Amino acid sequence: MNIQNALKFVTAGLFLAATTAVVADHHGGDKDKGYGDKKNIVETAQSAGQFNTLVTAIEAAGLVETLSGEGPFTVFAPTDEAFAKIPEADLNALIQDTDALTSVLTYHVVAGKVMAKDVVGLSSAETVQGSSVDISVDGETVMIDGAKVIKTDIKASNGVIHVIDAVIMP
Repeated sequence: MNIQNALKFVTAGLFLAATTAVVADHHGGDKDKGYGDKKNIVETAQSAGQFNTLVTAIEAAGLVETLSGEGPFTVFAPTDEAFAKIPEADLNALIQDTDALTSVLTYHVVAGKVMAKDVVGLSSAETVQGSSVDISVDGETVMIDGAKVIKTDIKASNGVIHVIDAVIMP
């Protein structure tokens, strides 16, 4: 099964899971708009609609439970468009290699809740993978290992997501 068919299958399953979570989360008149402190990192990514490949990779690496856990975590989350920049054969190979995939994904995660106002004061940050990412700020532009931060401070119950435009590699 190629990655596109696998993604369609997983996305359909994620949609059903996310829909169930949203319905369960909305009892008592609570109005969550998809992002917010009530959902964990994985649920927030699922409901955002732009992280389908990331969520598929998190599932393939067996990291759902970890990133749904207490945290807190800061995730530099590549969009589907960022993953699309990787040649399909390379992405398929990465998805199939659990160790390499886990290394790449945990390289996008920093322990603790690091908000944008804190990120801009750093020159590097140690990732859960064990290596450090380089952080640079030029005016309004923040870069993480060459990936541009395009949206910040998407809050989750167990941390925060900052959206990046490329997949960064350890």
